[in-house]
Amino acid sequence: MNGSVAFVRDYLEAFAEQSAEMVPEGVQVIIAPPAVLLSEFANSSEGSSIQLAAQNVATEEAGAYTGEISAPMLKDVACVWSLVGHSERRSLYGETDSDVVAKISQLLKVGLKPVLCVGETLDEREAGRAQEVVNSQVDAVLGAFTAEQLAELVIAYEPVWAIGTGKTATPEQAQEMHAAIRKRVESKSIDLASEMAILYGGSVNTETAEELFSQNDIDGGLVGGASLKVGDFLQICKSAG
Repeated sequence: MNGSVAFVRDYLEAFAEQSAEMVPEGVQVIIAPPAVLLSEFANSSEGSSIQLAAQNVATEEAGAYTGEISAPMLKDVACVWSLVGHSERRSLYGETDSDVVAKISQLLKVGLKPVLCVGETLDEREAGRAQEVVNSQVDAVLGAFTAEQLAELVIAYEPVWAIGTGKTATPEQAQEMHAAIRKRVESKSIDLASEMAILYGGSVNTETAEELFSQNDIDGGLVGGASLKVGDFLQICKSAG
């Protein structure tokens, strides 16, 4: 929940000036601003290679759901993606796996691509339940849709204990979980698993990005606070190459 119309304009102007030198070929940049800034972002970024994502989507298509924003509305303002099940949505607003499935269903109906966020809390990790928790979150989605429907699904592993805390999973910890997620997806479809991008989120910054992204099963980052500074974000994008 950051930004303003002026921030978006300044950000995109700076991004356009520096991105040609900083963003390697083949690196896809997706930005997910707050919902009230989506239209401004879409208009101001027209002609750029940035793809637009929402931070959240409603479980319903339309109706008496005051304050909610539907998948068709997101598509109407040029969104291509939407985050689903972000840890803050799960922890602060009680979003469940069934809510996540309903939201992905809404996105798929209109051709938007979901970024499924999964991850364990510190208590769950210390109790030795990290893999169990993540498996459950992944399985809820894998079990609800066909491999064909999930062909453009992206999964973002974000250990809750590493979000906004300055703590980061070690590259080895992150790789272990990413490999386990890919293996879980393999049980659904080997092709789906081999093609799927799995991102790491959790205090990704200019100091940690390169080593994290060098791991075999880490295909990119879900960047939080570090994305608010254009220079830092572009440096992270460069590391993804």
